Amino acid sequence: MSVEKLEAVRGYLLQFQALLCSELETEEASNKRFLKDEWSREEGGGGISRVIENGNVFEKGGVNFSHVKGSRLPPSATATRPELTGRPFHATGVSIVIHPNNPYVPTSHANVRFFLAPATDQLDEVWWFGGGFDLTPYYGFEEDAVHWHETARAACEEFGDHLYPNFKENCDRYFHVKHRNEARGIGGIFFDDFNEVDFEHSFGFMKSVAEAYGRAYLPIVAKRKTMEFGPKEKSFQLYRRGRYVEFNLVYDRGTLFGLQSDGRTESILMSLPPEVSWKYNWSPEKGSREEELYETFLRPRDWLNLESSKLS
Repeated sequence: MSVEKLEAVRGYLLQFQALLCSELETEEASNKRFLKDEWSREEGGGGISRVIENGNVFEKGGVNFSHVKGSRLPPSATATRPELTGRPFHATGVSIVIHPNNPYVPTSHANVRFFLAPATDQLDEVWWFGGGFDLTPYYGFEEDAVHWHETARAACEEFGDHLYPNFKENCDRYFHVKHRNEARGIGGIFFDDFNEVDFEHSFGFMKSVAEAYGRAYLPIVAKRKTMEFGPKEKSFQLYRRGRYVEFNLVYDRGTLFGLQSDGRTESILMSLPPEVSWKYNWSPEKGSREEELYETFLRPRDWLNLESSKLS
Protein backbone atom coordinates (compact mmCIF):
# COMPACT_ATOMS: atom_id res chain seq x y z
CA MET A 1 0.00 0.00 0.00
CA SER A 2 2.92 2.36 0.64
CA VAL A 3 3.84 2.69 -3.04
CA GLU A 4 0.26 3.49 -4.07
CA LYS A 5 -0.06 6.17 -1.37
CA LEU A 6 3.22 7.80 -2.29
CA GLU A 7 2.49 7.85 -6.01
CA ALA A 8 -0.99 9.29 -5.49
CA VAL A 9 0.27 12.11 -3.29
CA ARG A 10 3.36 12.78 -5.41
CA GLY A 11 1.32 13.01 -8.60
CA TYR A 12 -1.15 15.42 -7.06
CA LEU A 13 1.57 17.65 -5.61
CA LEU A 14 3.36 18.01 -8.94
CA GLN A 15 0.09 19.01 -10.64
CA PHE A 16 -0.67 21.47 -7.84
CA GLN A 17 2.78 23.04 -8.12
CA ALA A 18 2.43 23.60 -11.87
CA LEU A 19 -1.08 25.03 -11.63
CA LEU A 20 -0.25 27.44 -8.80
CA CYS A 21 2.83 28.76 -10.61
CA SER A 22 0.65 29.44 -13.67
CA GLU A 23 -1.90 31.33 -11.55
CA LEU A 24 0.81 33.41 -9.89
CA GLU A 25 2.39 34.24 -13.26
CA THR A 26 -1.00 35.49 -14.46
CA GLU A 27 -1.19 37.81 -11.45
CA GLU A 28 2.39 38.97 -12.04
CA ALA A 29 1.33 40.18 -15.52
CA SER A 30 4.89 40.76 -16.70
CA ASN A 31 7.44 38.76 -18.64
CA LYS A 32 8.78 37.24 -15.42
CA ARG A 33 8.28 33.49 -15.12
CA PHE A 34 9.10 30.85 -12.55
CA LEU A 35 12.48 29.29 -13.22
CA LYS A 36 12.44 25.50 -12.90
CA ASP A 37 15.35 23.86 -11.11
CA GLU A 38 15.38 20.07 -10.67
CA TRP A 39 17.67 18.60 -8.03
CA SER A 40 18.54 15.26 -6.48
CA ARG A 41 19.63 14.24 -3.01
CA GLU A 42 22.51 11.84 -2.42
CA GLU A 43 20.74 9.80 0.29
CA GLY A 44 17.58 9.51 -1.77
CA GLY A 45 14.94 11.57 -3.52
CA GLY A 46 15.03 15.10 -4.83
CA GLY A 47 12.73 17.82 -5.97
CA ILE A 48 11.75 20.62 -8.30
CA SER A 49 12.24 24.21 -7.18
CA ARG A 50 10.31 26.89 -9.03
CA VAL A 51 11.39 30.45 -8.20
CA ILE A 52 10.39 33.87 -9.51
CA GLU A 53 12.46 37.00 -8.76
CA ASN A 54 12.37 40.74 -9.44
CA GLY A 55 8.86 40.84 -10.84
CA ASN A 56 6.59 43.86 -10.83
CA VAL A 57 4.29 42.20 -8.28
CA PHE A 58 6.40 39.45 -6.75
CA GLU A 59 9.83 40.51 -5.56
CA LYS A 60 10.60 36.88 -4.79
CA GLY A 61 8.48 33.76 -4.70
CA GLY A 62 9.06 30.06 -4.52
CA VAL A 63 6.80 27.06 -5.07
CA ASN A 64 8.96 24.06 -4.26
CA PHE A 65 8.21 20.35 -4.60
CA SER A 66 10.32 17.80 -2.77
CA HIS A 67 10.30 14.06 -2.18
CA VAL A 68 13.10 12.95 0.11
CA LYS A 69 13.72 9.60 1.73
CA GLY A 70 16.19 8.26 4.22
CA SER A 71 17.09 5.53 6.64
CA ARG A 72 16.35 7.53 9.80
CA LEU A 73 13.82 10.29 10.47
CA PRO A 74 15.59 13.48 11.65
CA PRO A 75 14.94 14.85 15.18
CA SER A 76 12.56 17.59 13.98
CA ALA A 77 10.19 14.92 12.63
CA THR A 78 10.21 12.75 15.77
CA ALA A 79 10.01 15.46 18.43
CA THR A 80 6.30 14.73 18.95
CA ARG A 81 6.51 11.09 17.79
CA PRO A 82 9.51 9.61 19.65
CA GLU A 83 8.33 6.07 18.87
CA LEU A 84 9.38 6.70 15.25
CA THR A 85 13.00 7.46 16.11
CA GLY A 86 15.31 5.52 13.83
CA ARG A 87 12.61 4.57 11.30
CA PRO A 88 13.18 4.85 7.55
CA PHE A 89 10.96 7.47 5.93
CA HIS A 90 9.58 9.20 2.87
CA ALA A 91 8.57 12.87 3.01
CA THR A 92 6.96 14.69 0.09
CA GLY A 93 5.35 18.08 -0.12
CA VAL A 94 5.00 21.49 -1.72
CA SER A 95 6.19 24.58 0.14
CA ILE A 96 5.20 28.09 -0.92
CA VAL A 97 6.51 31.50 0.14
CA ILE A 98 5.63 34.70 -1.72
CA HIS A 99 7.32 38.03 -0.92
CA PRO A 100 5.56 40.85 -2.82
CA ASN A 101 7.08 44.11 -3.95
CA ASN A 102 4.27 46.38 -2.76
CA PRO A 103 4.19 46.73 1.07
CA TYR A 104 0.38 46.77 0.96
CA VAL A 105 0.40 43.23 -0.40
CA PRO A 106 1.08 40.74 2.42
CA THR A 107 3.65 38.01 2.36
CA SER A 108 2.07 34.58 2.30
CA HIS A 109 3.21 31.09 3.17
CA ALA A 110 1.67 27.68 2.61
CA ASN A 111 2.72 24.09 2.58
CA VAL A 112 1.16 20.66 2.26
CA ARG A 113 3.12 17.52 3.00
CA PHE A 114 2.93 13.76 3.50
CA PHE A 115 5.13 11.63 5.76
CA LEU A 116 5.37 7.88 5.49
CA ALA A 117 7.30 5.40 7.62
CA PRO A 118 6.96 2.10 5.72
CA ALA A 119 6.15 -1.13 7.51
CA THR A 120 8.99 -3.32 8.74
CA ASP A 121 9.05 -6.90 9.97
CA GLN A 122 8.32 -5.67 13.49
CA LEU A 123 6.44 -2.39 12.95
CA ASP A 124 3.31 -1.29 11.11
CA GLU A 125 3.22 1.39 8.43
CA VAL A 126 2.75 4.90 9.81
CA TRP A 127 1.62 7.90 7.72
CA TRP A 128 0.25 11.37 8.23
CA PHE A 129 -0.45 14.65 6.43
CA GLY A 130 0.43 18.18 7.49
CA GLY A 131 0.30 21.72 6.20
CA GLY A 132 -1.70 24.92 6.19
CA PHE A 133 -1.33 28.54 5.19
CA ASP A 134 -0.72 31.83 7.00
CA LEU A 135 -0.64 35.51 6.04
CA THR A 136 1.89 38.17 7.07
CA PRO A 137 0.65 41.68 6.32
CA TYR A 138 2.77 44.80 6.66
CA TYR A 139 -0.26 47.09 6.52
CA GLY A 140 -3.44 45.50 7.74
CA PHE A 141 -6.92 45.50 6.17
CA GLU A 142 -9.73 43.88 8.12
CA GLU A 143 -11.57 42.83 4.96
CA ASP A 144 -8.48 40.95 3.76
CA ALA A 145 -8.09 39.19 7.10
CA VAL A 146 -11.76 38.17 7.08
CA HIS A 147 -11.52 36.86 3.50
CA TRP A 148 -8.38 34.88 4.36
CA HIS A 149 -10.01 33.19 7.34
CA GLU A 150 -13.35 32.63 5.60
CA THR A 151 -11.49 30.75 2.88
CA ALA A 152 -9.58 28.74 5.47
CA ARG A 153 -12.80 27.78 7.24
CA ALA A 154 -14.46 26.79 3.96
CA ALA A 155 -11.52 24.47 3.18
CA CYS A 156 -12.13 22.64 6.46
CA GLU A 157 -15.93 22.49 6.63
CA GLU A 158 -16.53 19.36 4.54
CA PHE A 159 -14.13 17.39 6.71
CA GLY A 160 -15.42 18.35 10.15
CA ASP A 161 -16.68 21.42 12.00
CA HIS A 162 -13.96 21.00 14.61
CA LEU A 163 -11.08 21.41 12.19
CA TYR A 164 -11.04 25.17 11.50
CA PRO A 165 -11.15 26.34 15.14
CA ASN A 166 -8.58 23.74 16.17
CA PHE A 167 -6.23 24.44 13.29
CA LYS A 168 -6.62 28.22 13.59
CA GLU A 169 -5.55 27.96 17.23
CA ASN A 170 -2.63 25.74 16.19
CA CYS A 171 -1.58 28.37 13.64
CA ASP A 172 -1.76 31.25 16.12
CA ARG A 173 0.31 29.25 18.58
CA TYR A 174 2.86 27.99 16.05
CA PHE A 175 3.55 31.24 14.15
CA HIS A 176 4.48 33.14 17.29
CA VAL A 177 7.90 34.76 17.44
CA LYS A 178 8.66 33.85 21.04
CA HIS A 179 11.72 36.01 21.57
CA ARG A 180 9.74 39.06 20.33
CA ASN A 181 6.50 37.99 22.03
CA GLU A 182 4.48 38.82 18.94
CA ALA A 183 2.61 37.03 16.18
CA ARG A 184 4.25 36.69 12.79
CA GLY A 185 1.02 37.74 11.10
CA ILE A 186 -2.74 37.10 11.19
CA GLY A 187 -2.42 33.32 11.08
CA GLY A 188 -4.65 30.99 9.15
CA ILE A 189 -4.67 27.23 9.68
CA PHE A 190 -1.89 24.81 10.59
CA PHE A 191 -2.12 21.04 11.05
CA ASP A 192 0.25 18.14 11.52
CA ASP A 193 0.09 14.40 12.25
CA PHE A 194 -3.29 14.31 10.46
CA ASN A 195 -4.63 10.83 9.67
CA GLU A 196 -8.33 11.02 10.54
CA VAL A 197 -10.84 8.41 9.27
CA ASP A 198 -8.69 6.85 6.53
CA PHE A 199 -6.13 7.69 3.85
CA GLU A 200 -8.64 8.96 1.27
CA HIS A 201 -10.35 11.26 3.78
CA SER A 202 -7.05 12.69 5.02
CA PHE A 203 -5.66 13.05 1.50
CA GLY A 204 -8.86 14.85 0.49
CA PHE A 205 -8.41 17.31 3.32
CA MET A 206 -4.82 18.03 2.31
CA LYS A 207 -5.99 18.71 -1.26
CA SER A 208 -8.75 21.01 -0.01
CA VAL A 209 -6.22 23.07 1.95
CA ALA A 210 -3.80 23.23 -0.98
CA GLU A 211 -6.45 24.46 -3.40
CA ALA A 212 -7.83 27.00 -0.91
CA TYR A 213 -4.50 28.83 -0.73
CA GLY A 214 -4.83 30.44 -4.17
CA ARG A 215 -8.47 31.37 -3.53
CA ALA A 216 -7.38 33.03 -0.29
CA TYR A 217 -4.31 34.88 -1.53
CA LEU A 218 -4.74 35.87 -5.17
CA PRO A 219 -7.77 38.17 -4.64
CA ILE A 220 -5.80 40.07 -1.97
CA VAL A 221 -2.85 40.45 -4.33
CA ALA A 222 -5.13 41.71 -7.11
CA LYS A 223 -6.74 44.26 -4.80
CA ARG A 224 -3.56 45.70 -3.25
CA LYS A 225 -0.82 45.39 -5.88
CA THR A 226 -1.48 48.78 -7.51
CA MET A 227 -1.73 50.81 -4.30
CA GLU A 228 0.74 53.70 -4.17
CA PHE A 229 3.56 53.53 -1.63
CA GLY A 230 6.73 55.40 -0.83
CA PRO A 231 10.07 55.01 0.97
CA LYS A 232 8.42 54.98 4.43
CA GLU A 233 6.20 52.03 3.58
CA LYS A 234 9.05 50.15 1.89
CA SER A 235 11.33 50.71 4.87
CA PHE A 236 8.70 49.33 7.23
CA GLN A 237 8.19 46.29 5.00
CA LEU A 238 11.92 45.53 5.09
CA TYR A 239 11.99 45.93 8.87
CA ARG A 240 9.03 43.58 9.36
CA ARG A 241 10.60 41.05 6.99
CA GLY A 242 13.26 40.69 9.66
CA ARG A 243 10.70 38.98 11.90
CA TYR A 244 9.97 36.54 9.08
CA VAL A 245 13.65 35.68 8.81
CA GLU A 246 14.00 35.27 12.58
CA PHE A 247 11.06 32.86 12.78
CA ASN A 248 12.14 30.73 9.84
CA LEU A 249 15.72 30.34 11.01
CA VAL A 250 14.96 29.78 14.69
CA TYR A 251 11.63 27.95 14.90
CA ASP A 252 10.27 26.73 11.58
CA ARG A 253 9.92 22.93 11.53
CA GLY A 254 10.14 22.73 7.74
CA THR A 255 13.45 24.60 7.69
CA LEU A 256 14.82 22.45 10.50
CA PHE A 257 13.64 19.22 8.87
CA GLY A 258 15.18 20.20 5.55
CA LEU A 259 18.55 21.04 7.08
CA GLN A 260 18.58 18.02 9.41
CA SER A 261 17.70 15.64 6.58
CA ASP A 262 20.52 17.03 4.39
CA GLY A 263 18.06 18.62 1.99
CA ARG A 264 19.05 21.10 -0.65
CA THR A 265 20.03 24.27 1.23
CA GLU A 266 19.31 26.58 -1.71
CA SER A 267 15.70 25.34 -1.85
CA ILE A 268 15.22 25.26 1.93
CA LEU A 269 16.31 28.88 2.32
CA MET A 270 14.22 30.01 -0.66
CA SER A 271 11.73 31.20 1.98
CA LEU A 272 13.96 34.12 2.97
CA PRO A 273 13.16 37.54 1.45
CA PRO A 274 15.55 39.18 -1.01
CA GLU A 275 15.97 42.34 1.08
CA VAL A 276 15.52 42.87 4.80
CA SER A 277 16.62 45.31 7.50
CA TRP A 278 16.96 45.45 11.26
CA LYS A 279 16.76 48.61 13.36
CA TYR A 280 17.88 48.89 16.94
CA ASN A 281 15.07 49.33 19.49
CA TRP A 282 12.65 50.75 16.91
CA SER A 283 8.99 51.42 17.70
CA PRO A 284 6.17 52.80 15.51
CA GLU A 285 4.84 56.32 15.76
CA LYS A 286 1.70 56.68 17.87
CA GLY A 287 -1.48 56.62 15.82
CA SER A 288 0.31 55.50 12.64
CA ARG A 289 -0.62 52.70 10.23
CA GLU A 290 2.51 50.97 11.41
CA GLU A 291 1.32 51.03 15.03
CA GLU A 292 -2.06 49.73 13.87
CA LEU A 293 -0.35 46.59 12.57
CA TYR A 294 0.97 45.82 16.06
CA GLU A 295 -2.16 46.82 17.97
CA THR A 296 -4.81 45.29 15.70
CA PHE A 297 -3.28 42.66 13.43
CA LEU A 298 -0.42 41.05 15.34
CA ARG A 299 -2.68 39.70 18.04
CA PRO A 300 -4.70 36.46 17.80
CA ARG A 301 -8.30 37.41 16.94
CA ASP A 302 -11.51 35.74 15.90
CA TRP A 303 -11.52 37.23 12.41
CA LEU A 304 -14.89 35.65 11.63
CA ASN A 305 -16.57 37.35 14.60
CA LEU A 306 -14.89 40.72 14.88
CA GLU A 307 -17.31 42.33 17.30
CA SER A 308 -16.77 39.70 19.97
CA SER A 309 -13.06 39.71 19.16
CA LYS A 310 -12.86 43.44 19.91
CA LEU A 311 -14.54 42.92 23.26
CA SER A 312 -12.21 40.12 24.37
